[in-house]
Amino acid sequence: MCPKSETHLCSSFFLFQQPQRRDPGNSSTCEEKGKSLFKYHSVLHDGRPTLLQRAKRSWVWNQFFVLEEYTGLEPLYIGKLHSDMDKGDGSIKYILTGEGAGTTFTIDDSTGDIHAIQRLDREVKAQYILRAQARNRLTDRPLEPESEFIVKIQDINDNEPRFLDGPYQATVPEMSKIGTSVIQLTATDADDPTYGNSARVVYSILEGQPYFSVDAKTDMDRETRENYTVVIQAKDMGGQLGGLAGTTTINITLSDINDNPPMFDQRLYQMSIPESAPVGSVVGRIWAKDRDIGVNAEMKYSIIDGDGRDTFDISTDPTNLFGIITVKKPLNFENKPSYTLKVEGANTHLDPAFRHRGPFKDVTIVHVSIEDVDEPPQFDLPAYYVELPEDAEIGTMVKTVSARDPDAANNTVRYSIDRSSDPDKYFYIEITSGSLMTVRSLDREEVGWHNITILAMEMNNPTQIASVSVAVRVLDVNDNPPSLMHYLEAYVCENAKAGQLIQTVTAVDPDEPLGGQHFYYSLAPEAVNNPNFTLKDNQDNTAWILTRRGGWSQQDQTVFYLPIFISDGEQPVQSSTSTLTIRVCSCDQEGNVMSCNAEAYSLPASLSRGALIAILACIFVLLVMILLMLSLRTHRKKPYLCDEEENVHENIVRYDDEGGGEEDTEAFDIAAMWNPREAHHHLGKMRQDMLPEIESLSRYVPQACVMGGGSGDSNVHGYVLAKLLEADMDPCAPPYDSLQTYAYEGEGSVAESLSSLQSGTSNTDHEYDYLNDWGPRFKKLAEMYGVLETNSPPLW
Repeated sequence: MCPKSETHLCSSFFLFQQPQRRDPGNSSTCEEKGKSLFKYHSVLHDGRPTLLQRAKRSWVWNQFFVLEEYTGLEPLYIGKLHSDMDKGDGSIKYILTGEGAGTTFTIDDSTGDIHAIQRLDREVKAQYILRAQARNRLTDRPLEPESEFIVKIQDINDNEPRFLDGPYQATVPEMSKIGTSVIQLTATDADDPTYGNSARVVYSILEGQPYFSVDAKTDMDRETRENYTVVIQAKDMGGQLGGLAGTTTINITLSDINDNPPMFDQRLYQMSIPESAPVGSVVGRIWAKDRDIGVNAEMKYSIIDGDGRDTFDISTDPTNLFGIITVKKPLNFENKPSYTLKVEGANTHLDPAFRHRGPFKDVTIVHVSIEDVDEPPQFDLPAYYVELPEDAEIGTMVKTVSARDPDAANNTVRYSIDRSSDPDKYFYIEITSGSLMTVRSLDREEVGWHNITILAMEMNNPTQIASVSVAVRVLDVNDNPPSLMHYLEAYVCENAKAGQLIQTVTAVDPDEPLGGQHFYYSLAPEAVNNPNFTLKDNQDNTAWILTRRGGWSQQDQTVFYLPIFISDGEQPVQSSTSTLTIRVCSCDQEGNVMSCNAEAYSLPASLSRGALIAILACIFVLLVMILLMLSLRTHRKKPYLCDEEENVHENIVRYDDEGGGEEDTEAFDIAAMWNPREAHHHLGKMRQDMLPEIESLSRYVPQACVMGGGSGDSNVHGYVLAKLLEADMDPCAPPYDSLQTYAYEGEGSVAESLSSLQSGTSNTDHEYDYLNDWGPRFKKLAEMYGVLETNSPPLW
């Protein structure tokens, strides 16, 4: 008989058996099928086409099936292994190896019974591959070849369907047609989909009806309800009783479409704005409300009618929802106090599927009132321009400006000049008439334009002030004579020939005649017949200075002065005389100046060398005296006065006679240095170190401070001690000693007497006629001290 697992073996055989030729009437038993199977494997493993000898099968193997999730207390019996060589005496030992052997599966090595000792879960592991072997218990010799078999876990419905990505978010346009796909969901069941109905899932809606049921008949309007929650159930076993179920939530949001037209919340808007509002000022805003949102609610506003279409403008704010009304032109309450606007608001994004719900626009009326404002005066012109000749008399009326009050009150206006625009006060304006007049002479060459700012002020409201600019152009009058430009000095070379050009002169004139400048040149009347130079007028506002002779020499004359007469061509004709200085210079062959030593040749040619030496000696003595005086002045000490009100007098001692030198001790009586009128200094004052500030170094010594008694007026020792005490106690005394030196002339002096009292008796020769023999360099000294030789050359 077949073993216990015969049925499985036979069914497995038929699953894995390859087709073989056999007699149609021959029926095979399980044992025969098993033998055929071994025969097939022999062929398969041998790999050769020859058939092996049929052997008796003694080893049983198969594929075992076991249900998952066994919860019994006893180990779960799976199957049995048996060999034909087993006599039941326990001499055969069955061994199980492979996946789960010893941990999940155990085998009775004596009987071959296999049990599961752990709970099996097909979703964790669907099958196990095991190997079985029969050995002699005593010798451990294999009695059968090792065979492999499979333990498959059969599925039971122990897992419910699950939505792995839930909860879900979905969006669907409002007013969508029935049957519109919203979202696709998939539930996952861990059970075996190939065995039974454990993984056959059926979906249903638990919440969200009637909007999301198959037979829904209601349109979904976002403006009515925007968010929906739908609960979806997934049930296995085909939805039959006993199946497991899982649920998830879908949050569905209706997206907006433009299915609602805009509408103004008011049929009439009342607004106001002052007339002084500048262009671009905001008057107000309006709003055509739309139940839609986003781009479907965006608006475009326009003024389609009304008397204010040219005065006001409307635009959409950055949110594209509101209409902003602004001022387009200046407002004037006196001209027009109110305006009416007809405004239209329309959607900018239309949905063609809902045009039948239109029109998607609306119209409203806006009434704008202009508020009166006290305005400053207004001039009749925005600016004034006046031309005035520069020779206009003082008091000439330049222009009359006019301004009026634009308000209904029409207040009186007064005029004035903004002094910052006329700092030099050239003009005056009559306060009531607005007549602008001159109060100073105008000079175009000094100020060519005057930009005057005229102020107009209301009498009743001084804060209302307007201004206007008056541009006064000063017209030119020929009131300036021309004069030479730049070249007021020229030179002529010693080797210059007659008729040679030495200078081209041009003139300038501050005036600017309309026809341009035209100058006329000529020599002054007193220089017309001079033998040295002549002038040629080129008739192009320039003139040439030419030589009339040759043979120029610096020794003869170094400088010539040439007066040039210049006149202009305008009326009244203006003229002037300019002097051109011409120097005689040494030049090379190319005419380049080498030297123009005018000072060397300014002395008379007959000046002798002795006279020049005398002049230089005088200059040297003069310099020595100046240096001596400066030296004495720097050594003179000034009295430092600490009190400006202190009455201090100098004791001036004069020396009218010469003494006997250092040996003369009776030439000066020291008692004269005492000043009985000197003010007494306070002995309590402390000494202060400071620089002297008084001119004289002499000090007044108080008699009370003289040490040595009353008989010491001539005592030099007492005088010195008194001066020392004074210096120590005087806070105004300088911080250094004062040294006075008295140098006496007379006998015993090395310098002897320097007196000039007896110089008149000297026999020194004071005749300077010899200076005429020293040459032209000492000519000037000879003229001063000797006989003057008059031989003066002409100036030109």
